[in-house]
Parts: sequence; C-alpha cells; structure tokens
Amino acid sequence: MTKQESANREQQYEMISTQHGGYWQHGFIDHAYLYNLYFPPSRFFDQLTSQIRELVLNYPVAQGVLAEMVGDIIDQPPERIVVGNGAAELIKIVSGHIANSLIVPVPSFNEYANAAPEGKVVEFQLDAPSFELDVDKFAAQAARCKADVAVVVTPNNPTSLLVPKADLIRLLGKLAAQDCMLIVDESFIDFTETPDQISLEPDIAEYPNLAIFKSMSKAYGICGLRIGYMLSANTAFTERVREGISIWNVNGLAEAFLRHAPEYRDEFKISCAKVRADRDRLYQQLCTIKGMTVYKPDANYIFCRLPDHAPTGPEVTRQLFVEHNIYIKHCDGKTMPDANRYLRIASRTPDENKAFVAALNAVLASEESVIPAKQAGFGNS
Repeated sequence: MTKQESANREQQYEMISTQHGGYWQHGFIDHAYLYNLYFPPSRFFDQLTSQIRELVLNYPVAQGVLAEMVGDIIDQPPERIVVGNGAAELIKIVSGHIANSLIVPVPSFNEYANAAPEGKVVEFQLDAPSFELDVDKFAAQAARCKADVAVVVTPNNPTSLLVPKADLIRLLGKLAAQDCMLIVDESFIDFTETPDQISLEPDIAEYPNLAIFKSMSKAYGICGLRIGYMLSANTAFTERVREGISIWNVNGLAEAFLRHAPEYRDEFKISCAKVRADRDRLYQQLCTIKGMTVYKPDANYIFCRLPDHAPTGPEVTRQLFVEHNIYIKHCDGKTMPDANRYLRIASRTPDENKAFVAALNAVLASEESVIPAKQAGFGNS
C-alpha cells in the first residue's frame, strides 16, 4: 500500500467512525453492527418488490394494526404492545420523558443513558473482570437513588453475557416493592441457546412492573426497516409510552415486513441456529489468539480484552480497517475500567470470521498465551 493509499484509508476511517450506518456503500467487511445475516429469506424481498409501488405511494397503518401484527408474531394481545420506529424511539420516550430517575448497569447499550435528561440517570458499574450483574446490589442502588425505571439488557451489549432468568425474576420482586418499573431489553435473546426458556415474554402477565423492549432489527436482520416493540401487561405504563408515538411512526416497508413475518417462522429459527453455530466457531478461533481474554458469548457478538502489551482498542480498530478493510467496534466510549482495552466483534459468515481472526492475529502479533474467559471463570454459558 502506497503512502497516498494509506492516507486515503485513514481519511475514510475517520469518516466511517462518525457515521451510524450506510456502511454497505463503502465496501468494507462490517464486524461492528449486530444483525442476523441469514434473514429475511429471499422470497420476502420478492414480495416487497412486487408491492413497492403501493407501499411507497400510500399511507401505512397506524399503531393499533401494527400492535396486532407484532402480537401475531410473538403470540401476545395487542393491548400489551407498542410498536416503535426501532427500539431507539421507545428508549427515547421512556428515558427522555417518562422516567424521573433511571438506573442502568454499565457497560451497556449507551442509548438508555444518552436519551435521559442530565441528572436523571444513575450508572451502576458492573465489576470487572466478570461483568456479571449482581441483582441484589443493583436493586439496593435503585432504592438509594429512588429510581422509578431500571434497565437490564440481556444478553448485554457489549459483553454478550446473559443475566439468568431467575435473577431477573428476583430483581422484579425487589423493584416492585420500590414502585420501580424494570425494562428488560431482549434484543439479542434469539441468539441464545434456549430463547424460549430464557425470555420473560411468556411470563409478562405475572409481573406488572415489567416491560420488555426488543429491537427486531437485530434478530430479524432488518436494520434499515427500523422496527422495535415494547411488551408490558402494565396498562398505565403502556398508555404513557403509546402517547409519545406519532400516528405514522413506522413506514410502509416495515409494515409489509410485519405482515409477512409469520410466514417465515421456520426460516427464522433456522437462521438463528446458523448464527449461533458461526458465533461458536468464531469464539473458538478467537481463543487461539495469544494473550486475548475471550468472553464466552450468549449473543451474536463476542467481547474480548486485548493483551496489556498490545495496542489499544481504537488503534487495533484503525489498523484493521486501514490494512485489512475490516471494521469492528472498540469499547473506548463505554463506561468501564480500561475501556480502551476491549473489543466487541460481530460474528459474520464462517469465511469472513476466519479472515477476521487471521487479520487480528496479524495486527496483534503476540506471543502471550490466551486466557479463555470460561476457563478463567468470566463467561456465561
């Protein structure tokens, strides 16, 4: 690579790192964003293409029908559902306008804290190196700060670690005594080994202080369509969130996906199984990199700590892009100790994952021995 080519790549990296999407236009391999590469099936795009004129020219349906369509997908009554323009819209409503005091474990998905007004969010630090949530300490902190909304992302982002269902149920009981709603973000739950057993969705009616958020973009591979939903049996809370939604908040293309999604239940389950298999192979490959601490993942991405002697996460990310045309997510912007030592790596296809591991090996060029997180007692199965 010439100096000019390298300079051009550096310039492109600076531009890409300030964007939040549109990566497909730039021709690099995206190991940063987290979505299902094996869904939707090709016949959905055929259906969409055949309806494109009507979908573009006509108004989409409003909230009532959208809730019915999501309810058909998840087998829940529509009165418990609010459909958002991505989960981000719902997060903005709850964090920005409903919660008087919100508590969230960190590191986690930054948007819950970012959407809250200044002074209205408390960040509960997860202890390294395990990054596991102690629900008893979390509930105690929620009581001290008089939080009326608590958030738990499971599997967590960026750690890819699941919070056990029994712990969440115990947390719900503790928070109920404090008149505190618990938002459980299950956006990555479909990539766990037994999502039907782990999800709280089937138990929603038992917990009036529970709301489940889900970004359908992640599991269903439809990031550009922007669909998310909230599920809660708390009628008063659901109404408050629904009041913050505009009448046509989801467009016709997203409506078409929701209308057809029930036809693809089997394909969806198969696609999630493929994602899990690819992720597990990537985890094993990453564990061969000397000096890396690799956390055993529950979602479709893997959390790693770089060796102390290696370059920082931002430096590794830049080098991977400039020299190998691969983009990943470093954790330097997360609230955590030594944040610049951590990476979050999205799993892609087997060939792409293999090429990524080779590129990361080349960047690190380390002789240190690997420390698999499961063996060190850090990971979740």
